[in-house]
Amino acid sequence: MVVEQTREAAIDLLRSLSPEQRELAQAAFDTPDHQEWTYLPGERPGLPLSALTPAQQQLALRLIALGCSERGLADALGVLDAEVILRGIPALPESGNWEGTVLGGRYYLRILGDPACFEPWAWRLNGHHLAIHLTLVDGAISFTPSFIGSNPAVAPSGRRFLAGEGDLGFQLLHALDDSQRAVAVVSPDAPDDILTRHDPVADPSLLHRGLAYGDMTADQRQILSLLVGQYVSRAAGPIGLQTWQDLTEQGIENLTFAWAGETTPGIGHRHYYSLAAPTFLAEYDNTQDNANHIHSVWRSHRSDWGTDLLAAHYAHHR
Repeated sequence: MVVEQTREAAIDLLRSLSPEQRELAQAAFDTPDHQEWTYLPGERPGLPLSALTPAQQQLALRLIALGCSERGLADALGVLDAEVILRGIPALPESGNWEGTVLGGRYYLRILGDPACFEPWAWRLNGHHLAIHLTLVDGAISFTPSFIGSNPAVAPSGRRFLAGEGDLGFQLLHALDDSQRAVAVVSPDAPDDILTRHDPVADPSLLHRGLAYGDMTADQRQILSLLVGQYVSRAAGPIGLQTWQDLTEQGIENLTFAWAGETTPGIGHRHYYSLAAPTFLAEYDNTQDNANHIHSVWRSHRSDWGTDLLAAHYAHHR
């Protein structure tokens, strides 16, 4: 259902574009820069959201809303809000209703392939502190790489961005006993950024192992599960459920939690953690700008860019 609705939303958006807009918005699925991405400021390939008419913006928002959960959509729109933080933060509707939202800033939408042809295709939304990549193949969806960040993490108004990712990390750290914490805390110093950066393929060897799920108590495992959920529940429901199934099938006891940096929360306290499993990794850092600047990423060793889905597709259609 989500796949077909997403296809229809993409077709509707493309039909609404002028020839000049469509030339910016659409590229071949096998374009050489398909797997190039970054969360740093700057221009991207694609059609700027600010170049869309209000009606086109609503079509774009429908496409984004279909790929994301309600919280994932709110987080994504919050990134756009944070870009104008010094001029005040527009409040998101508390109902989560995105209709009427106005998009702006240097954020770029791109569709790779033709959603009307029932061949593999993808869409992405990229800009500063935001990278959403969906690949659709044979009725299945990949959601990664997925990046959301925020500067500031805490606005002058008191509004917090990505609070769950930070709070649950500290909650799990403080739930560990001394011997467990000696394994989980891999360094007193936090790295300046996520270790996998914006590489096309994430290298899990860059991450420290940390403390395994299998070496935690039931209560600690519950917190770790909630923390993983902060990442996978950014995606629409079926996508997150598939990620959980993959984690379980590959042995959730191998999921690890590693911490670096200071162990008390608050602005000025630099900290970082990673979650790693055979098919999954997530990283979070709050180190820049006096530890008031968050980066968080979710990657899949198997399905970033739909790699596993595409392999099965091409094997079946040889």
